[in-house]
Amino acid sequence: MLFGAFLPWVATAAGNVTGVRGAGLWTMYAALLGIAGAIIRSSTLAAVHALALAVVAIALPLWQVLHLAGLVGFSGWAPGPGLVLTVGGGILAGSAAVSLFRVSRAASPTN
Repeated sequence: MLFGAFLPWVATAAGNVTGVRGAGLWTMYAALLGIAGAIIRSSTLAAVHALALAVVAIALPLWQVLHLAGLVGFSGWAPGPGLVLTVGGGILAGSAAVSLFRVSRAASPTN
């Protein structure tokens, strides 16, 4: 996801638009939060970090596509590799969050 923020998000005939010129900047910040979450020993806190990362990495690119579609329709532009990489990273982060929540629930003592 961190690399996806710097790659082109939108490809047009006039040129490419990188992610950091718009919503990709926020996904870059979220990716740094995800890196911090990867070194946390608590699986619950790591799951919260992964969930926040997943929400940002899926919601912002989806908003970007819907916003562009509302402005100019679906002709004249195509999603770039950075947009696809960011959404893919968000899906993987969501999957990791679910796995970490399951691990934290299994490890917690039940009374």
